[in-house]
Amino acid sequence: MNKRVEKKKKQSIIVKLFKGIYTILDRLFVTPISRFIFKITDKFKNNSNKIEKILNRPNILLYLSLIFAITMFFLVDREVINLVQNEAEVIANQPVKVLYNEEAYVVEGIVETVDVILTGNKSAIYLAKQLGNHEVVLDLTDYKPSNSSYRVKLTYNQTVDSIKYKIDPTYVTVTIKNKVSKLFAVSHELLNENKLNEKLSVGNIELSKSEVVVKGSEDALNKIATVKALIDLSNSKYADAGLYETDNIPLVAYDTKGELLTNVEIVPSTISASVTLDTYKATVPIKVLTTGELVTGKAISEVKINGVDTYSVDIYGEKSVIDSITSVPVTIDVNGLGNSGAKSYNVTVSKPTGVRSISETSAKINISFGDEKQKTIDIPAASVTARNLDSNLVANFPPEFNSISVQVKGVESVINNITAENISSYINLAGYTVGTHEVDLRLEGDDPRVTYVVSNKVKIEITQKNNG
Repeated sequence: MNKRVEKKKKQSIIVKLFKGIYTILDRLFVTPISRFIFKITDKFKNNSNKIEKILNRPNILLYLSLIFAITMFFLVDREVINLVQNEAEVIANQPVKVLYNEEAYVVEGIVETVDVILTGNKSAIYLAKQLGNHEVVLDLTDYKPSNSSYRVKLTYNQTVDSIKYKIDPTYVTVTIKNKVSKLFAVSHELLNENKLNEKLSVGNIELSKSEVVVKGSEDALNKIATVKALIDLSNSKYADAGLYETDNIPLVAYDTKGELLTNVEIVPSTISASVTLDTYKATVPIKVLTTGELVTGKAISEVKINGVDTYSVDIYGEKSVIDSITSVPVTIDVNGLGNSGAKSYNVTVSKPTGVRSISETSAKINISFGDEKQKTIDIPAASVTARNLDSNLVANFPPEFNSISVQVKGVESVINNITAENISSYINLAGYTVGTHEVDLRLEGDDPRVTYVVSNKVKIEITQKNNG
């Protein structure tokens, strides 16, 4: 059946070629000759009666055209006459068909496409382009696995003998290795998570397979660090919270540098997954922080956020992230202020790290000023915490360390309500090792209207933790 179709195709091309030659001959020879004969007969009217009778016959010009066409065809076919000069044409990006035992071997260095350069007269090149499938073959059936490389010539299925061809590149250098297989655990990677609805978060992912077989050369398999299922969250079906069953998730392999490995075969190449999308939120207050120093003798007496003392926003994201956030901070600059009665700010409320969405992105803050007062509060030593200490170490406070005196500054109506419970005290032990050290005591308060001052340094002894 294929031979019959191919034969009809060749016949159709030859018919088209004859029609094209006839059209050219008619334009270049028949019409000019007819005009020439007409001029001659016009000059020799007396002797032209016989010629006119012959030329006026309806079929005579058709016969002449056919004779000329057949004559020109044989001349061209025998290359006595070239319609055009020799020229070259490039058939670019022709796929390479590689012949080898794909089940047993892995071949490295294969080229996917090549350029084929055809050289000859225009009609031959035209015919060559119409016939055949221009198949380029890299035949490795007689080659065996080796640590050395092979230099192999590519071949081209030439369809017309009168043209010359050249493949670029003509040779390729390949390495043939035995194909081995190994089991690898599968994890998942989320793509385009930023395109997911901001109020949605990924709650759970369950893959249909925990392990897959990866085939390739031993060298290639040794480079694999992870095999991941790529779950694309930009799919429009992920629109609401719920459980989604997703098929045809592609699997890829990465090396230790995170580079994609393309010279391995993963079986199966795709898997399925159950994707659970949640809407998780928490309501937390906006916390006002200040930078700069007020003028001497002045303090903040009142802070209003959108007209109220405490203003809260909703934050959305992963549960583990949202649960760790207790407030959303905004910062205002109060440097040099205090002499005027009040100050207003229009601030941007930024999402904390890990938060996907926040209900408010701006707020109006009004602050008022008053005269500064101060008082002293004693904080018990037991309330001082050690932060950032190595888990194998222990911080020991000296026996004489009983309490800390803290100066609290602010307007009188505010500081009268401040107690030791409102103040958090700690020492930062990041980088400290075994030995005795003097460490600065640090204070934290949750009220921007109050300033805390402490001059104490704490002497501590750091020892190795007894794990017995």
